[in-house]
Amino acid sequence: MNRSRFAALALNALLSSALAAPAGAVKNVVLVHGAYADGSGWAGVYRILSADGYNVTVVQNPLTSLEDDAAAVDRALARQDGPVILVGHSYGGAVITQAGVDPKVVGLVYIAAFQPDVGESALQWAVSEPPAPENGTLPPDASGYSYYDVAKFHVGFATGLSDEQSAFMAASQIPVAAKALGTPLTQAAWNSKPSWGVVPMDDKSINPSIQRKMYARSKTDVTELPGGHTIYIAQPQAVADVIERAAQQLSQGK
Repeated sequence: MNRSRFAALALNALLSSALAAPAGAVKNVVLVHGAYADGSGWAGVYRILSADGYNVTVVQNPLTSLEDDAAAVDRALARQDGPVILVGHSYGGAVITQAGVDPKVVGLVYIAAFQPDVGESALQWAVSEPPAPENGTLPPDASGYSYYDVAKFHVGFATGLSDEQSAFMAASQIPVAAKALGTPLTQAAWNSKPSWGVVPMDDKSINPSIQRKMYARSKTDVTELPGGHTIYIAQPQAVADVIERAAQQLSQGK
């Protein structure tokens, strides 16, 4: 192959690469779980996003305190090589709100999640309206940790999942420290960064009207979908679509 032919091929390769990954493209996604669950619930969303070319990190936050959980997210963010979309489910929304001030974070996505402001806590919003009869959140035990009532787990938390999957999640649930839920945030990333949200219309763990109030205040771009609290497990494609739309809009500077 002569030099001119080689140079032309090399130039075409560079141009194709530039077109495929424009400067400022958001390809890093960090997923944060909420109370009573762990990061494995993100498996379906992870597979979809990874297949579509995103670099996905799933955080295993300990649910021991807001500070500990935010620190777990901070460690994940430190490992990213570019701009990041930070995604949180349920109590994980409070965590990403606290940790999302990191300069690498360019946008936040809330999935059936709390979105407190500075000085507010997830618990404050959780009790702002009467709970649904199906809600199984239990008061903290003697050690200060809250569990989800196994008898209500399927109807209140794992709506849309099979009996078998719900039973396993109930048996393997991670309790959350009451102080994690009750600690007021000291910073709120959505005040300075764009946010997107998914409201499951049949959520029995966080009243959809509570979610709508928080998201209206922050001018979050909201998608409402039929489904329950664990919609990210039951409908991973629909949730991944919202995350990808956020990434595309951020990449295009919208």
